[in-house]
Amino acid sequence: MKIELHDSHIRQIKEICDSFDNNPGELINVLHKTQNVFGYLPEEIQRVIARNLGIPVTRVYGVVSFYSFFTMKPKGKYAVSLCMGTACYVRGAEDVLDELKKELGIEVGGVTEDGKFSLDCLRCVGACGLAPVLMIGEKVYGRLTPSMVKGVLAEYE
Repeated sequence: MKIELHDSHIRQIKEICDSFDNNPGELINVLHKTQNVFGYLPEEIQRVIARNLGIPVTRVYGVVSFYSFFTMKPKGKYAVSLCMGTACYVRGAEDVLDELKKELGIEVGGVTEDGKFSLDCLRCVGACGLAPVLMIGEKVYGRLTPSMVKGVLAEYE
């Protein structure tokens, strides 16, 4: 899906790059700040960043696609991320995922029609003692069971 950037968006991206002196070594910081403004980093935004930093767009894409905290697809207002690391998986994360998909009516990588929730899986949150673990934004929910999913999502209604 191709998006069209308005001049005001291009100016915003340029200002972000300028705030880091258009230094290619600040690419990750530029990407973080840009994603905070736009919510995601589609190809068109990556091209503007590459042009402003004077680097190939392939370098920008390489960083965006390598780090899991960057996304090229829009997220919902509330990004739901379920850990599927070993501890979480062994303790029932797959059943929790099935319940999340049922409640939200979307598959992994999807966004609800109203744009409220997006659903993704992570490899490890680093909270293995609380497995299975779900994150919504920065909030962590541990020792989750499928029967708890509806209540957790209701906090965001």
